[in-house]
Amino acid sequence: MPNGAMAASGAAAAAAEFGNAIKASGAVVRMEPVDFEAILERIDAPLIVTAEGGVFSRKYHYLTSYRGLIFYTRAPDPLSLPPKAEVIVARKIWIPE
Repeated sequence: MPNGAMAASGAAAAAAEFGNAIKASGAVVRMEPVDFEAILERIDAPLIVTAEGGVFSRKYHYLTSYRGLIFYTRAPDPLSLPPKAEVIVARKIWIPE
């Protein structure tokens, strides 16, 4: 197999893997931090995944699910989370572009 064909095969495999990752994760809704906090107010005891990241400045990432959708936000400062929230701290949160 010529090198070009191998590269194309590898690219196709990577694209298929990326597509499967999106299917597995479901719909991800990106929103502003204030809107994310409004979603949290609708949930009695939300499960929230958090992570810190950023190269040049610190960013705080948050995920939660509500009615079958996954909600995501990124904020420059930590959000005020509800007292009944169950918080899972992750090393990193990756969202497909």
